[in-house]
Amino acid sequence: MALATPTGSTRPLPLLVKVLGLGTAVGVAAALTPTLLLQDQWFFLVGLWVIVALLVATYATGRALPAKYLLPGTLLLTLFVVVPIVMTVQTSFTNYGDGTRTSKEETVAQIVGSSVRQTPDAPRYNLTVGTTGSTTDGPFTFFLVDPETEAAFAGTPEGLEELDPDAVTLEGGFVRAADGYEILTGVQLNDAGPALQDFTVPTDDGTAIRQLGISQAFEGTTTLQYDEAADTITDTETGTVYTVQQQGDREYFVSPDGERVSDQSWTANVGFRNYVEILTDSRISSDFLRIFAWTVAFATLSVVTTFGLGLLLAVTLNDARLRGQKVYRALLIMPYAIPGFISLLLWASFYNRDFGLINDVTGLDVNWLGDATMAKVAVVITNLWMGFPYMFLVCTGALQAIPGDLQEAARLDGASGWDGFRRITFPLLLVTVAPLLVATFAFNFNNYNAIALLTEGGPYSPDNPTAGGTDILISYTIRLAFGAGGAQIGFASAVSVLLFVITGVIAALQFRATRALEDVN
Repeated sequence: MALATPTGSTRPLPLLVKVLGLGTAVGVAAALTPTLLLQDQWFFLVGLWVIVALLVATYATGRALPAKYLLPGTLLLTLFVVVPIVMTVQTSFTNYGDGTRTSKEETVAQIVGSSVRQTPDAPRYNLTVGTTGSTTDGPFTFFLVDPETEAAFAGTPEGLEELDPDAVTLEGGFVRAADGYEILTGVQLNDAGPALQDFTVPTDDGTAIRQLGISQAFEGTTTLQYDEAADTITDTETGTVYTVQQQGDREYFVSPDGERVSDQSWTANVGFRNYVEILTDSRISSDFLRIFAWTVAFATLSVVTTFGLGLLLAVTLNDARLRGQKVYRALLIMPYAIPGFISLLLWASFYNRDFGLINDVTGLDVNWLGDATMAKVAVVITNLWMGFPYMFLVCTGALQAIPGDLQEAARLDGASGWDGFRRITFPLLLVTVAPLLVATFAFNFNNYNAIALLTEGGPYSPDNPTAGGTDILISYTIRLAFGAGGAQIGFASAVSVLLFVITGVIAALQFRATRALEDVN
């Protein structure tokens, strides 16, 4: 009689690990579900439960054995590579950034809510503020208690809702606890002040509720009214009608006289406008092309200089006649053992014109970080110091893997040492290190740390504080996205997409070129 094929491990420890792992996944998904529902994050909610279903279907049964090995890598690839790329591309077609972080509905609610006026007989409520997310950025909920009736309400930008007394904890006329919410303390309320400044709760009576101090709120009337059918906002005191008009890359509610009712705009799909602006705006395209040229030069010089010095030292120390090889090799990899950010900060101090080590030792008076050309030289020198130990290790390993018989045969044929290296050793070494050189080029193409910690992208000219003399594309992009001048995340995403395409094309061309080395074997 044929024996049944086992459908899974029945050993206690693997079974316990499997149960705990699947139980944790289901528990985390269940715990996150209420929060995702409150925030209307349907895409992430569905994705989360699809992942959990795949994990349970794969590991709780004895079927789909190959999937047990493929699923973890596929999920990680999807979560950390595919999803960020898709979201970046999606954001690049929007104007998302400072002043446009909210939807049009939320923006209209904030504009109308900001016009709330308090009247002498305006109702007041005892106020506590709760959040289901960040204590500084929300989303927030006003917990309101009528001091006369002690009826409790929850107020959000979507409206006011009366609460079940059993769902909250009332003490002294204030809501002190609510299921699923964190109640903000006085300090946290101060920190959240900028976010709560325009927070209002619309009511069914056409009024709105705003914060008054840290423990009270009032219900007042709004002087602005939104007409959804006409898509206009009307000031009931002056009769001015504000219509939607395009100004720059954003839309605003603007009066016939050209006056905005608010500087707040909203997230909108702008199509290819960000890409067109990069390529056609002379100020932006000139910065982009200049920075692109320096990025290519920086990545190329970083590879050439580090590989050249690393190879020279590896060949020198690979000579069996040299004594103390281990000591020399240990000393040469010391820069590689020091954390990169420490080396960069130290080198930044070395380049100080008045007190730096380099000018003191050499007697020079070079303004290393104040001149664009010398700052570029400083970046290349520092990257050489940090990168040559890696190339030294790679070349040493590759040299020791080349059979000595080939070099001995070349010497017997009368080839000099240089000819043997040029015609035999170097081509064979390139077969091994060429993919690493391509990877190093791609790494330095996006080597943000080397620029940010050493020069911060500078020096900058007074007429252009956005693009510095040593900026590479990634540092320029991050400054656009999160700089002090205001985040332009949609525009920065478009630059990131172009950067991704350029890096991919260059890497593909380099890998194609390295195929010629296959003939060496």
